[in-house]
Amino acid sequence: MNIEPWLSGKRGWGLVIALALLLGGGLALRLVQATTPKDPNAGKAAIPTVSVTAVTSSLAPTLVSIVGTIAARYDMPIGVEGDGGRVAAIYVEAGDHVKRGQVLARLNVSVLQPQVGSLSAALEQARAEEALAEAEYKRAEKVGASGALSTEETERRRSTALTAAAKVKVAGAQLTEAQARLARTDVRAPADGLILTRSIEVGQTAMPGSEVLFRLSQGGEVELRGEVAEQDLPLLTLGQLVNAHLTGVAQVFPGHVRLLGAVIDPKTRLGSVRIALNSDPNLRPGAFARAEVTISNAARAVLPQTAVLTDDRGSYVLIVNAQNKIERRPVRVSGIVANGVTIADGLTGAETVVTTAGAFLQVGEVVRPQTRVDAGAGGES
Repeated sequence: MNIEPWLSGKRGWGLVIALALLLGGGLALRLVQATTPKDPNAGKAAIPTVSVTAVTSSLAPTLVSIVGTIAARYDMPIGVEGDGGRVAAIYVEAGDHVKRGQVLARLNVSVLQPQVGSLSAALEQARAEEALAEAEYKRAEKVGASGALSTEETERRRSTALTAAAKVKVAGAQLTEAQARLARTDVRAPADGLILTRSIEVGQTAMPGSEVLFRLSQGGEVELRGEVAEQDLPLLTLGQLVNAHLTGVAQVFPGHVRLLGAVIDPKTRLGSVRIALNSDPNLRPGAFARAEVTISNAARAVLPQTAVLTDDRGSYVLIVNAQNKIERRPVRVSGIVANGVTIADGLTGAETVVTTAGAFLQVGEVVRPQTRVDAGAGGES
């Protein structure tokens, strides 16, 4: 084949040069590959470096939290006794301290007072008739002894005297009843204490069985009525000291456990507890409150919060074993302290725990541990 005509053109010479360069580049690449040493780690994944910390210990209190509301220890409803009626006057307001027997309100007495007056007059009349009948009977006894009066007349006068005495007793009983009904128009405090609420106004009709007129806190004593988790109730005992807190109030209110519930609510799995508190103007019944009971101060394992992970199997940490491999260790968190979280169970204290990015590691994975200062753990591990 004659290629001279083809090579004689400029295009033909360009193709020859390109072919020569291609062949020369391939030969140079093979020489470089032949002289370059092979990396023994080529194709292998790099070993990740992870931050780890040793398990530290700290004195951590075991606390039981109680939430509930402030209530009067003895909340006494005060209503109307007797027939009821229209309220004529009110003498106290909510927040007033009252004494036993003090008049709180008074009902209309326009009907009962005349009745008492009438029955009092009837009693006086009955007593006068009794005195007259008694005198006639005694006179008949003296005259009858001389034979001037018959025995029948003497007995009649004796019967009249006895009837008059009975009428005095009836009139006296009726007067006492009316006086009691009149006294019930005064609504009085059944004990010393603090008026919590007043739900009546002047002119309103108050009847027995209707809404209470006042609510009284006997002695002004208050308490926290709260609930605790089922597993925490056995940790509480009567007399334990308690610190109570109100929302928005910086003051701490001391108290003690007064009463523990005898049953657990089967629906909520909560038990009731009552905390006796010292009287204070800020402790108003109905206010939301929370309290903490310190059960003990014991040394607990402490880890940074970032070291504790949680999934559907519970709380756990990742530790680096002697072969620098990742292991999963289930733990039970007991609380939070200033430098991390306290671990109640699951650690011996000799482990090396992954502090960060544990969620990206796999159990059994080889890592390169690096100890570092962790502010959350309170220093270098």
